[in-house]
Amino acid sequence: MAMAMEALRPNLDLKPTHCTCTPTISTEFLRPTSLSLRSHRFSSLKIRSKRWSKLSCMLRHKSDPSISEEQQLIKSIGKGLFGFAAAAAALLSVCYDSPAFSESLTIAFPVSRAREVNTVQRTLVEAWGLIRETFIDPTFNHQDWDSKLQQTMVEMFPLRSSDAAYNKISAMLSTLGDPFTRIISPKEYQSFRIGSDGNLQGVGLFINAEPRTGHLVVLSCVDGSPAARAGIHEGDELIEINGERLDGVDSEAAAQKLRGRAGTIVTVKVHSSKDLGSDSSIREVKIPREYIKLSPISSAIIPHRTADGHLTKTGYVKLSAFSQTAAADMENAIQEMESQDVRAYILDLRNNPGGLVKAGLDVAQIWLDGDETLVNTIDRDGNMSPISMVNGHAITNDPLVVLVNEGSASASEILAGALHDNGRAILVGHKTFGKGKIQSVTELHDGSALFVTVAKYLSPALHDIDQVGITPDVQCTTDMLNSPKDSLLKDKSSISSLETDSCIMVAEHELDIQQSKGTAT
Repeated sequence: MAMAMEALRPNLDLKPTHCTCTPTISTEFLRPTSLSLRSHRFSSLKIRSKRWSKLSCMLRHKSDPSISEEQQLIKSIGKGLFGFAAAAAALLSVCYDSPAFSESLTIAFPVSRAREVNTVQRTLVEAWGLIRETFIDPTFNHQDWDSKLQQTMVEMFPLRSSDAAYNKISAMLSTLGDPFTRIISPKEYQSFRIGSDGNLQGVGLFINAEPRTGHLVVLSCVDGSPAARAGIHEGDELIEINGERLDGVDSEAAAQKLRGRAGTIVTVKVHSSKDLGSDSSIREVKIPREYIKLSPISSAIIPHRTADGHLTKTGYVKLSAFSQTAAADMENAIQEMESQDVRAYILDLRNNPGGLVKAGLDVAQIWLDGDETLVNTIDRDGNMSPISMVNGHAITNDPLVVLVNEGSASASEILAGALHDNGRAILVGHKTFGKGKIQSVTELHDGSALFVTVAKYLSPALHDIDQVGITPDVQCTTDMLNSPKDSLLKDKSSISSLETDSCIMVAEHELDIQQSKGTAT
């Protein structure tokens, strides 16, 4: 979910690369995303002359001695950037240790007289090369990707500011037709990494770019946050931030506008989800920014009386995002509830936009035994690779129900699919978001970062999730009941919501059925 919570954005790590964490959001939170974070630099990028910048790899392309080097370079660019294409591919062969290229070429481009634009020129070539090497669609949305570099370099050359130059890179990436493949500036990337630690200064909103319209809508609010206290609700549409219209603004850019120093005020104009067809439902609210502590786990023990009159304990665990600490925090919560004689569990993934894939897989292993397949990935060539546990040992085999809804995306769908398809859990709720693509995140030489969609995933039973979602076994309404039950909640502020949540009641009923059958699932 391209959500933006000013802070958070978990990354899904399906590759042996270093990852940071944050929920798959922008906090304000970013879009649902499955992310794999890389942090390397192209050390082979070198400036070789005052007028020309060359990207050099291991071997030099043989040149025609009858014309000057500069003429050859111009000729290369004019012929469709064969030099760019070959050299970038070779560059990547060095970076990724690929044996696919036995020789490489030197490429060159005219250096902008504006130093900050020259820096972004190098970033352009890095980004272009990574897309060429890893983007999931090998046709690049049915276009000549080499020509796109040529076109973008020509458009960038006369510019005088880095912001304008970055906009040219963004425009080039937008032609791929994938909203999840994008570049963010060094400043935005630093905010992204800070947010992944689960701490931020902002208003506590998770926002999502609606895929069809591009409108920015609220996915959820952090409990007790300034946004929640201001009366902003799930489904509300953001119209303006500090007087600036959000037409065409992506979720990360909007998240940046919502973040800011604690104690400052941000003015937000919102369109109520209760009446999106009427202008009368638009209101303006002033929201103070505060320090927002994002804990991905909250838990409670709910006393439950079975049909035969026995009083049992049901463990309730709410996972709001897949951060770096999600699996460890959940493991601690489950072990504590096991020590209190909990006999069944409800795992609540509703409105969880995703985050680190690795975190999702680690959480799955808390509930599963053996060598089960957790997810299948499909690369740009159509090759499918299963990701499986190795001699896993679940903390508990007690009956489990997983709650999902339309706000459950990305890593949430990976986890729900893994538990469901392996027969470990029943799904209750509403169909999930349908975010079945995985992004890698690479830090570039100037501190900016490139997000690239590199693969898609299927559930263990080979169900396609992207733009489809997961349909639960049992539907439940969102109506709230009027008869509260006794509860042993650690967080007393959440008592009322759990007591009146009809989906939890449905989940308890399903757990009763499982226990009556004498099975853990």
